Amino acid sequence: MEKPRCAGFRFSGIAAGIKKKGGKDLGLIVSEVPASIAGVFTRNRIQAAPVLLDRHRIRTGRCQAVIVNSGNANCCTGNAGLRDAEAMCRHAAETLGISEELVCVASTGVIGQPMPIETVLAAVPELAGALSPEGLDNFAEAIMTTDLFPKVVTVQGEMDETPYTVTGVAKGSGMIRPDMATMLCFVVTDLSVPPKVLQESLVAGVDRSFNRITVDGDTSTNDTVLLMAGGRSGATIETPEALAGFQRHLDQVLAGLARMVVKDGEGATKLVDISVVGAASEGDARQVADTVAHSNLVKTALFGEDANWGRIIAAVGRSGVLVVPDAIDIRFDDVTMCRNGMSCGPEAESAATAVLKKKEYRITIDLHMGTASASVLTCDFSIDYVKINADYRS
Repeated sequence: MEKPRCAGFRFSGIAAGIKKKGGKDLGLIVSEVPASIAGVFTRNRIQAAPVLLDRHRIRTGRCQAVIVNSGNANCCTGNAGLRDAEAMCRHAAETLGISEELVCVASTGVIGQPMPIETVLAAVPELAGALSPEGLDNFAEAIMTTDLFPKVVTVQGEMDETPYTVTGVAKGSGMIRPDMATMLCFVVTDLSVPPKVLQESLVAGVDRSFNRITVDGDTSTNDTVLLMAGGRSGATIETPEALAGFQRHLDQVLAGLARMVVKDGEGATKLVDISVVGAASEGDARQVADTVAHSNLVKTALFGEDANWGRIIAAVGRSGVLVVPDAIDIRFDDVTMCRNGMSCGPEAESAATAVLKKKEYRITIDLHMGTASASVLTCDFSIDYVKINADYRS
């Protein structure tokens, strides 16, 4: 039997009948007590009803439950969509015997389709009845859409000899160019953290993780990351050192989940870290890495296992960052393919091609402009990506 993932929290996931093809599609997270809440959301100007509702609700800094569905995004559904999101929260609250204002909601799936709200509401009693401290894997499965596997990371920490846990679950495979987060991510901790501190920690952690990945360059309308701190471990943050320790553990969970999202990218066969070093500033390094990681020409070359460094250096040149072409080096793992902006020859290309046959590797771009660095995690762009998205709605 799976061990409880985080003291004071229960989870469930069931098949409610939302997805056309069946399977688990409705999940619930519940804290034993009202918890501190923090959240970050999509910067897409088109935002789903649950995003609009949650933005308002987390302002109180308190939350006790989150209800999540897959198979329907509840986006571009007008006032009816907002009413449906509120109804999901209200029905969950009534079933759990808690205040409606303490319930948040998230949705993922097809955009522009009415939510089958009666189907959802009818399943809430079963969903609440299935709650268990060991139910996180069921929840993780219930929030998946095109994901091939559930994504869960748990990290143990200690504060003044009191152990605590940080556990995160995410879904995401396509529409991943997070302009704040990924599709959906929920993190819980039994540590006691004030809402303001929790929000600052989440924003910092997301910027170092979910904001540095890409699958296909699309930013979703439903991107949501929620972090709840219930405090049941008895551990509290009272010193800067304690806060730094929590931040490390939170970063570890978020980074682990972000890596899983890219590894599970729709149709992906390669997981590639685009690392830029020797930049004049971290901002420059980030901009170059981001441009290369999002290049469809680079990503198709990764799929074809083609050591086409010309596509990489061309992407560097269009990044908008000031570079010296004759100073750029490009490496595939430890194989230098380009030195001083020029090819290292057939032997280097042969060695680089061997690297590209691996499932995971690093491409390093040295600008020789300074000492700053940054990286972005990406994947290849395969034929299967097109097939998956060509008939997504059917």
